Amino acid sequence: MPERGPLGFGNWNTIYRRFRDWARAGIFERIFNAVSDDPDMEMAMVDATTVKVHRSAQGAKGGPSIRL
Repeated sequence: MPERGPLGFGNWNTIYRRFRDWARAGIFERIFNAVSDDPDMEMAMVDATTVKVHRSAQGAKGGPSIRL
């Protein structure tokens, strides 16, 4: 099984040099331009992430009270 995390990526210096070389060569800019040019909008993604609210924010015991 391959190692996960930073050690699984290899030597940090090799990764840094590759990133630096790609940035200098404009690879990231070309990728960005390729994926952002003329979007077809045929498919759209909806984020269905849910976030739990702390019970005190829901008005449970000990939560905020309405003052008259």
